[in-house]
Amino acid sequence: MPVETKIPERDQIPVGYTWNTADLYPTDEAWQADADTLRGQIGQLAGYAGRLGESAGSLYDYVTLEQDAGERLSKLLEYAQRKSDEDTRVDAYQAMVGRGMSLYVEFRRATAFETPEVLSIPEAKLEGFYREEPKLELFRRYFYNIQRRRAHTLSDAEERLLAAAGDMAQAPDDIFSKLTNADMTFPDAVDSKGERHPLSNGSFTLLMASDDRVLRKSAFETLYGTYGGLKNSLAAILSSQMKSLQFFADARNYPSALAASLDGTHVPESVYHNLIDTVRKNLDKMHRYVRLRRKLLGVDALHMYDVYAPMVSGGAPVVPYEEAKETVYQALAPLGSEYQSVIREGLDHRWIDVYENVGKRSGGYMSGAMVHPYILLNYKDDLDSMFTLAHELGHAVHSYRSNRDQPTVYRDYVIFVAEVASTCNEALLMEHLLKTTTDKTLRAHLINHFLEQFKGTLYRQTMFAEFELRMGQLAAQGETLTADLLSREYKALNEAYFGPDMISDDEIALEWARIPHFYYDYYVFQYATGYSAAIALSRRILDEGGKAVEDYLHFLSGGCSQDPIDLLKGAGVDMTSPQPIQSALDLFGELLDEMEALMQD
Repeated sequence: MPVETKIPERDQIPVGYTWNTADLYPTDEAWQADADTLRGQIGQLAGYAGRLGESAGSLYDYVTLEQDAGERLSKLLEYAQRKSDEDTRVDAYQAMVGRGMSLYVEFRRATAFETPEVLSIPEAKLEGFYREEPKLELFRRYFYNIQRRRAHTLSDAEERLLAAAGDMAQAPDDIFSKLTNADMTFPDAVDSKGERHPLSNGSFTLLMASDDRVLRKSAFETLYGTYGGLKNSLAAILSSQMKSLQFFADARNYPSALAASLDGTHVPESVYHNLIDTVRKNLDKMHRYVRLRRKLLGVDALHMYDVYAPMVSGGAPVVPYEEAKETVYQALAPLGSEYQSVIREGLDHRWIDVYENVGKRSGGYMSGAMVHPYILLNYKDDLDSMFTLAHELGHAVHSYRSNRDQPTVYRDYVIFVAEVASTCNEALLMEHLLKTTTDKTLRAHLINHFLEQFKGTLYRQTMFAEFELRMGQLAAQGETLTADLLSREYKALNEAYFGPDMISDDEIALEWARIPHFYYDYYVFQYATGYSAAIALSRRILDEGGKAVEDYLHFLSGGCSQDPIDLLKGAGVDMTSPQPIQSALDLFGELLDEMEALMQD
């Protein structure tokens, strides 16, 4: 597809580059019919209130109906959100998302009795149920995980109240998404020749990677100037998010919002703090990277709008989507033919929505629907976009194998392991590209990209995690998260992470205002831990082959059948230790050595 200077409308994108939502529902009317079916199931579920401890049969019938209704709800939400993300301006699909979320709240409200009732079943009686109805044995871990959180579970009436509050709890993320994706528009950025370039959340990163410093500065100042004009509203939205997390943590008797978040995934809080502590001890490498960047760009002062400019002269490689598809496919050969066959299925059968269009949600993601995963891209024919493709395909295979190999109750892997498969794919792609090129300039471009991954994933996401931790602490202390407070805290962190050789422009203090992941409940640290684990796994796969691949594929099929720490240990990585993080940071240092040597030749 040719490079567009103007962002196209949705109907201008060739259908082959769009995902096929008909695999979920052939029509909107079919979706409406299934929504009506779900509402009937929700009524049936509510009828089991007070009956779960009656008999093994009653408990089994309830939990199987709950699983079936949950899958239907997931499918309904999947279709509505995918259609809405195609063009966030379309009112009909915004309304469909709203109805889906209302069904979600109804479902949660109708099943809110489940946890307190399961907790009220004596252990001996529950063991008797397993003997009386052997099919219940499948749910033993599921019931154990409910009982494990006894201290944080409330009465039936209180659980119903919290479930009813779920719709309001989604509001900050929904408002932020609608404001920044649908309603917010930006003036054009202007380059050194006076030519204008359309600016959007989707095009910003591409413009920031331009060789034209005037264009980068214009895009940077224009984007943050627009966000700055809405900073008080955006601060109020983010403050509401943090207050919501604190409310639910307090209601469930957790010491902090962080503790509440991590308890859901069985990840010790020490892992979060260990990440920040280990990265903090290695900020000297990040500062060294900044000094190298300033030197290679040949500027007296390095500004934040210089962070994404390529450090290698000669222009960045152009990577059309069709070329990227085949390169990624070949790069993943070490994972075996079965893995590659899933990749080929996704590439050739419209699992992917490839190009940006007006109103389309920005960024990239994968959503693991049961019919097959869906991947949203805003592909830009560059190296970054190829790595994003590899990244999201890693997510896709992880979801595909978990959905295929686990029963419904254990299909959803927890977020702590969610970024491992994606970044392992990226690491394998990088190793493939480095091994298959002898061109010095291309190699320098690739090492530059590898360095950018470390900077963007290990350092930047840890900085985000530290900021999110600080926001949570301030919210717990009763602080109002004003725009000035958020900007002051964010800029101080930016200065610490980038060091004295980087000018932290005033505009960067507003970066918090445009990060959607701050609405994902302490999600971002897992990009950094996942990246560290992925580096270790990719090295083991390449070094050991067969057994390492077998262990890794077993991990991908694990869903939530084990705690995430144990799943990773089974694949050969112990994330309770700082070792994987430190090893990844040591590799970052080695890459800096090689880049310095290449640039001196």
